[in-house]
Amino acid sequence: MTTQPDSEHAHATHNRRVIDAENLRHAGSGGVSARNSSAGFHPAFLDTRSGVVYLSRFADGRPAPCHLIQGLPPDLVLKGTGDGQSRIAGNCIAGFFLGGRFYTRDQAAKWIKDSGVAV
Repeated sequence: MTTQPDSEHAHATHNRRVIDAENLRHAGSGGVSARNSSAGFHPAFLDTRSGVVYLSRFADGRPAPCHLIQGLPPDLVLKGTGDGQSRIAGNCIAGFFLGGRFYTRDQAAKWIKDSGVAV
């Protein structure tokens, strides 16, 4: 199942600073890996053009416990930007994967809150 991106993600490119800012915005909620992994959520990226979900991985392919750009397919990583940082394509959004479904950070936070899962 795919999810339409919310307006804040529609044209943004993500780099480490953007992901860190999203983590701060969702701190204390189920919208961050540290607060939802116990419920089975896996950090992931959704390619909104293709509908493909990519679990976050280390560069060597191992599953990562947080959102990492280096494990994404090369065609989704934009390199050589002015500040020297890699970014993910604007059609990708960071979120989570659970039970065959992609959840945005807001959706994951709501799921955790509504489920009453201790985090």
